[in-house]
Amino acid sequence: MNLGAWMCGVLVIPFTVVGLIFAILKEKATNIVGGFNTFSEEEQALYDRAAISRDIKKDCFIWAGLMLVGAVLSYFITPYMAMPTFIIWLVLFIKEAHIDPHKAFEKYLL
Repeated sequence: MNLGAWMCGVLVIPFTVVGLIFAILKEKATNIVGGFNTFSEEEQALYDRAAISRDIKKDCFIWAGLMLVGAVLSYFITPYMAMPTFIIWLVLFIKEAHIDPHKAFEKYLL
C-alpha cells in the first residue's frame, strides 16, 4: 500500500469539488467563503465578488493538480514524493491565508 499516493490522491477530490462549486456558482459561491460571509451586506457590496470566486476556483484547481502530480509521482517513483508535494501546497496555502478578513480581501475592494 502506497501511503504517499493515497494521501495526495484523496485530496484531489475535495479540491476539485470546491473548485467546481466556485466555477458553477460564481459570485453566489462567495457566501461560503470564510471571513467574507461575516461581512454585512453593505460591506460585501464594496468587494468584487467575481474576482474572489475566480481566485478561489483557480487556487483549488491548482491545488488539485498539484496533489494529482504528487499522487502519480508517489505511486510510480517513491511514496516520499508526497512530502515535497505537501510542503509546496503548504507554502501556497499560507501565501493566501490571512487571519484578518479585511486584510485577506483588501485586494478585491472596488
